[in-house]
Amino acid sequence: MASAQVETVTSGADKIKLSAAALLLVGGVAAFYLLASRGTLAQWGALAAGAVLAAIVFFTAGTGKRLVAFARESWREVRKVVWPTRKEAIQTTAFVFAFTVIMALFLWFTDKTLQWVLYDLILGWSK
Repeated sequence: MASAQVETVTSGADKIKLSAAALLLVGGVAAFYLLASRGTLAQWGALAAGAVLAAIVFFTAGTGKRLVAFARESWREVRKVVWPTRKEAIQTTAFVFAFTVIMALFLWFTDKTLQWVLYDLILGWSK
């Protein structure tokens, strides 16, 4: 069972780390455009360096740690899922397709019936 801890208060250090991560990411994007004259490798290198540094700083903050914990718990839950067999998946897919075709035919028939009643019988607008 997942822990029921709820933390709504972030420390000043976490806010600084998140701000630094955002600035590093923005700096990487800015460097990408500023280094256009230096070549593609320098541009992409600066962008990648900014993104990697921003990710490192983000994952050291409390928000990043909670995100990692959430991902681990989610993966643990996904492993508990009982996936359908191939036969069950094919049967369910066939049922969905059949239901879709039946509904399409029903809606087409209803539309044509209402068109006939309104335009031909009531209004007398024969085509």
